[in-house]
Amino acid sequence: MSHIPYETLAPKLADQRIMLIGGAGFIGHNLALELARMGATVMIVDNLMVNSLIENSFVEEQDPVQRTAYRNFLNERFSLLRSAHVQLRNADARLLADLGRCFEEFDPTKVVHMAAIASAVDAKKEPGLAFDLQLITLRNTLELVRPKTDRINQVMFMSSSTVYGDFEGDSVDERTFPRPEGIYANAKFMGERLIRTYRTQYGLGTTVIRPSALYGERCISRRVSQMFIENALTGKPLLLEGGGDGRLDFTYIRDLVQGQVRALALHDGPDASSTFNLTFGNARTIADLAAVVKSIVPEAILEDRPRAVDKPVRGTLSIERAQSVLGFEPEYGLEDGYRQYCEWYVDAWRRAQREANLA
Repeated sequence: MSHIPYETLAPKLADQRIMLIGGAGFIGHNLALELARMGATVMIVDNLMVNSLIENSFVEEQDPVQRTAYRNFLNERFSLLRSAHVQLRNADARLLADLGRCFEEFDPTKVVHMAAIASAVDAKKEPGLAFDLQLITLRNTLELVRPKTDRINQVMFMSSSTVYGDFEGDSVDERTFPRPEGIYANAKFMGERLIRTYRTQYGLGTTVIRPSALYGERCISRRVSQMFIENALTGKPLLLEGGGDGRLDFTYIRDLVQGQVRALALHDGPDASSTFNLTFGNARTIADLAAVVKSIVPEAILEDRPRAVDKPVRGTLSIERAQSVLGFEPEYGLEDGYRQYCEWYVDAWRRAQREANLA
């Protein structure tokens, strides 16, 4: 494993202009904040459509406390970005003209594409929208980058661990042949293929990132890690399918962002094409996740359910390549990162309860 002290990367980013397409979401705003802290100039381009402030303010059937909490999370994102001097443009990357104006204004040296529908469940409900947000935006991005490869030294594409499909063993690495299932995973894999094609034909420097089972502050995507702590706080059961023996490589957002920053600082140019698993590197069971919640909210209800037949079989994503090439060093296991997140969520939820009761 290469040892590359993290803070030594700041000089490599200080003169970079980094555009995050679809960057106002959970992953994007965290990455933007860290890049700005490291000295980069950052612009987010987002249509503010997925998990939007409007959606979470006007859905009538939404619980008032949940509405207040999610609205607080979103407003806090914007407040933090503003304080960090991150630029934000409300533009639709599905429209080449809209995105092109942002490129002309900002003149990026690196581009991170993360526009996508929020989850595999949502993609299954709206496959057309999933393809639009994922692939139309990527096509437009690559077409705008293509004539500027002398200026733009790297395009990073946010893929997903779902491209691996069912794991055949306990772990997978980047050499494992992808076998994606479903709309979401296949859209991600199609994006990977497209970006690699542009690299070989037009000389783009490209980086593909595959994260897994993310959790962290200000997420409203209803991932299992968020649903568990929220259900515990609202008296709803934490459903343990198959006794909770399903395994996921749970990853704290801070670890993912550290890896993304390393890849942006160390891995650019037309000869630097690679795919990286950026996870904690050790799958844990859903029962382990529930145990952390139970330790924070003792009244949490655990309920066994039969295992869903269409649930993918998952496990650990090997991070050896990221460790070797990028010096990637994840720091937060469940007992540290997830506990910290749950404690933050409890405080945020109780604050939302007080605000909702006063409204």
